[in-house]
Amino acid sequence: MAQPLSPLPSSPPTPTLPDASGGIAPRFGWLPAPGSWKFHLLLSAVAIFILGPLGGIAASYMNFSLGFFVSGQVLAGILGSAITYGYGPEGKHGANYMQTMAASVASMCAMSVLIQAMVWLGMPQPPVWHLMLFVGCVGMFGVGVGMLYTPLLVDRLQLDYPSGYAVANILRALTDKRLLKASIAKLGGGTGLGAVVAGLTEHVAVLGKFGVSASTVGAGMVVGSRITVPAIVGGVIGHLFTPYLRSIGWLAPEEPFRRIGFLIGLAMICGAAVVDLSLLAVQAVDRVRNRAKAPADEVPAWKQVSLPKLFGWVGFWGVAVVGVATQLLEQPLGFILFGLGLSLLFVLVNGIAFGITDQNPISSAFVISVLLMSLLGLKNPVVGVMAASILLISTSVGCDMQQDRSTGWRLGTDRTLQFRYQVIGIVMGAVLCVGLARVFMSAYPVLAINQLDNPEAQVGQWSSAMTYKFVGAIRSLGSLSDHTVKALLLGLAIGFTIEVARKLLKRNERYQGFVKGSRAGYAVGWTMDAVLLSSPYASSFGGFVNLPVSLWFGAGGIVSSLWNTLMKRPAAHAAGSPGEGEVLPEDMSTTSLVGGGLIAGESLYFLLVGLAGLLALLW
Repeated sequence: MAQPLSPLPSSPPTPTLPDASGGIAPRFGWLPAPGSWKFHLLLSAVAIFILGPLGGIAASYMNFSLGFFVSGQVLAGILGSAITYGYGPEGKHGANYMQTMAASVASMCAMSVLIQAMVWLGMPQPPVWHLMLFVGCVGMFGVGVGMLYTPLLVDRLQLDYPSGYAVANILRALTDKRLLKASIAKLGGGTGLGAVVAGLTEHVAVLGKFGVSASTVGAGMVVGSRITVPAIVGGVIGHLFTPYLRSIGWLAPEEPFRRIGFLIGLAMICGAAVVDLSLLAVQAVDRVRNRAKAPADEVPAWKQVSLPKLFGWVGFWGVAVVGVATQLLEQPLGFILFGLGLSLLFVLVNGIAFGITDQNPISSAFVISVLLMSLLGLKNPVVGVMAASILLISTSVGCDMQQDRSTGWRLGTDRTLQFRYQVIGIVMGAVLCVGLARVFMSAYPVLAINQLDNPEAQVGQWSSAMTYKFVGAIRSLGSLSDHTVKALLLGLAIGFTIEVARKLLKRNERYQGFVKGSRAGYAVGWTMDAVLLSSPYASSFGGFVNLPVSLWFGAGGIVSSLWNTLMKRPAAHAAGSPGEGEVLPEDMSTTSLVGGGLIAGESLYFLLVGLAGLLALLW
């Protein structure tokens, strides 16, 4: 993941995007005037009908297959910059609007696994429009809450939001035609290769037998070996301990490690999150104190948002969520209100974590919500998943909103316009979220198989790790067995202990000097970070999926890191662009772009094949 490339500026640049009345003319005569209604219509059409669905399909597919998704903001930013290239350096604002809308669509589509969870739990499927209305109302509530906390997290605390910083740098750099063409070529090449590999794995038995997946390898290439090798470590340890776990009764004779591994993994995430959130609380307090001492600056026009209207927005959509959930979906009022209340808390807490660490710990929020509902006496898993859905969707889109506002803060993009683009994305995302869930699950019936109850099922590339851990946690409502409690306590202890050790090691100046001072030090640092003291957030992935998935995911990260290390090319610069002199983020490396293309290619392939199969049945 990209890291901040330089200290945050004391104040963001003032936007100079001209309005429709005049100003800088586009490079090409056919382009509409910047700021005109035709300008926004062009951007909205491209984002809502091309970039958004592309990112949404990839996000939905990745959650159905791997159980996590790679943000589509870089992809949308690059492709959007191709549209706004004709506007010169100020085209970065238009590209930012488009990536904002597209990212909202992708975040919503990623939640299609919640519908899969409902199927696994045996919940009767309500009419499609009921689900779309529910998901859309929750999304509108979530972006409102996210926007409500923006002045605190982005303006006052000025949290880093590393990925938001990376996207801002990308949008500035891609006003360079040469760099833009090279980036699109790498993305396109990866997309084509991903589609070819997907076709081969479906028709060549030996590849399917070994679990080859272009998207799994591609995801590994995007995040690198320090994230993927821990997943291998977690998977291998689980595989080695499986016979012992069967002998003590934690696993049935034929059950795979993931049947208990997902509980240990979730608890590891929570244990590490306790450490991180405690440290984040201290950092947040320090930031508040430091900012409080600074004189308040006059709020520029592009930053201004009407708080009364924003409170009204949150209130209106909160009432709408309650109405849809209780009247159309027949859920109890109390737990729906509980889900809304938790959302108000976790959009803030996870927003702080996201802003400092670039990690949105939604799994931790989910587990905490399940435990709290269990303490309140809830035993109905269907009610649990509906209440948790409010928390998950709100936290996902709300934190995404804050990251996009951080990108806009660095570019000086009009905040109100950006909010409107995001709202349109939520509408499209709600439709696609339910639609893609129905398409994928109809075209690939294996997605409807509850893998917790059918561990022997041949699921191929459809690991559905996110659904697996969500349903597994939900089903424990009100009835935690002895070995389940022990597994959770074990995971909490492992996650907490390892994260404390990692934090202490990173604060040791002598160790940091050794790691950064030589090749041997770098090798020791990598070994500690990826193998011996690997991040609980990363190693827990090995408990959510079967071992072959962890191995292919790890292979992608290893190949990516080896390539980037051996090439040792000087960091690219955006020649002649406003960002000249800034090192481009890792999100624009060759391996990252090709990896993103592999994900897009495989997801598009399986979507088109699935649609073709459904049409063949209809005709």
